[in-house]
Amino acid sequence: MNKFLLEIITPEKSFYRGEVESINIPSIGGSCTIEAGHQPMVFATEPGTLRITADGASREAFMSEGFIEVRPDETLVFSQAVEWPEDINERRAAEAKERAEEQLRRNRSAAEYRLNRLALQRAFARLRVKHHNYLSGN
Repeated sequence: MNKFLLEIITPEKSFYRGEVESINIPSIGGSCTIEAGHQPMVFATEPGTLRITADGASREAFMSEGFIEVRPDETLVFSQAVEWPEDINERRAAEAKERAEEQLRRNRSAAEYRLNRLALQRAFARLRVKHHNYLSGN
């Protein structure tokens, strides 16, 4: 299978850089799979599960909101946060989920609602990646 260069960058660090066969990334319109030779494009991402396939093996990570730029020679992902399952603090994610749910119940304004919904989405995505990886034995 053909490969392409993938680089994933957060404000704190370069999370990943290497040759991959494909990535599956959570986007605003649903998840999107990028393979070598994909049409160049830029699109927004949302919190969810990022799947990287390299050398025939897939690995999942939590990914927060950001954007992706697909180029002919490489794909760049810019995200607020990306974490491998073993780096996710489950207690902190559960607490963030509870806080976001409480704030959503208060529903003060449309802007606060959107921010709290995004916080809840991030917490759910972290917990989903942590639990999926734990249950699959990875």
